[in-house]
Amino acid sequence: MSEFHLDTRAVHTPIPRPDGASRPLGVPIYQNHIFAFDDPEAQDAAFRGEPEAFVYNRYGNPTVDALEKAVAGLEGGAAALAAASGMGAISTVLLGSLSSGDHVIAQRGLYGATLALLADLAQRWGVEVTHASGHDVEEMRAALRPNTKLLYLETIGNPTTRIADLPGLFAVAREHGVMSVVDNTFATPVLCRPIEHGADVVVHSTTKYIGGHGDTLGGIAVFADRERHRRIRDYSCQLGATAAPIPAWLALRGLRTLSLRVQRQCDNAKLLAERLSADPAVTAVHHPSLESHPDRELAVRLLDGGAGGGVLGLDLAGGREAGRVFSDALRLALAAVSLGDVKTLVSHPAGTSHRQLDERQLEAVGIGPGTVRIAVGIEHPEDLWADVRQALRKVH
Repeated sequence: MSEFHLDTRAVHTPIPRPDGASRPLGVPIYQNHIFAFDDPEAQDAAFRGEPEAFVYNRYGNPTVDALEKAVAGLEGGAAALAAASGMGAISTVLLGSLSSGDHVIAQRGLYGATLALLADLAQRWGVEVTHASGHDVEEMRAALRPNTKLLYLETIGNPTTRIADLPGLFAVAREHGVMSVVDNTFATPVLCRPIEHGADVVVHSTTKYIGGHGDTLGGIAVFADRERHRRIRDYSCQLGATAAPIPAWLALRGLRTLSLRVQRQCDNAKLLAERLSADPAVTAVHHPSLESHPDRELAVRLLDGGAGGGVLGLDLAGGREAGRVFSDALRLALAAVSLGDVKTLVSHPAGTSHRQLDERQLEAVGIGPGTVRIAVGIEHPEDLWADVRQALRKVH
């Protein structure tokens, strides 16, 4: 299938094929947790990790395997590892790659739970963490140490929508033997495929755009190298943050419409960003489609079609109270902390996704008391704008 466009491959995902003259058009849900063998040698091979030889769901499952192959194919990776949540995938990669005394360079403004995990690794494991902008190659060089093991970035930052200089930073990492990990949840493989730019590992919360319908929880890590995949998979079997068959099946279902949904969400977000920029109640709008965005040139180079993604941030003049009034006044958009859903969701980062940070830390990553994140859905754009506009009138 590699000769086909990503849009086509997302629809035609791998399907485990049973014996017989016919085959299912959808991936079966292998809900059982254990597999029996007629041949002891085949069982031994399965325990040794032979591909598509299944023993126990913590080690692998045909439905989960189909999701791993599908997402690895879209990202251009060698293999993938599905997990029970996005943080399950991130934790598995970090815990399986780092040891006490290692040094990590991490982008400022990462997802709050990722920052909390890194802080915990620093406190309890003695992992050293340096935070950098993600936009400055020389800053990256200056941050390097002899014990630097890992670089961690997000393609599109949450909720500031800053774009990381993936090619430049990955080049420095490769030059010094540093492993590169990037969270591509906000961009999805529809907009960006970081392995093409030099990433070693790409992680996603499949809960978000890949699932797309607010009804599944999951994560996945895609590896450029099979040997690294094997090592992390071995660790994941002990950690136990394993993807279950039904959530994996729901993520596979979501993949079929991923390209259509992301395109509509990008278009809707761009329209809202442009109109919000002209409203006096809004002091700043953060979306990479805007010419005023500090990373617009990077967005044009890295995101297919120069799209800005389906998430935008806005700063309201009235601070925290304005954010509360605005969110309460919305009728169509829903107050919820997730994103990538077909429905538009609105959240207040300082009190939700980044609640672990104090005011000084929030300011350092570009989040103010009046910052609101809009994760745009696939509704009609004029309906969304009418809802946002009437809520803004309550702020004045």
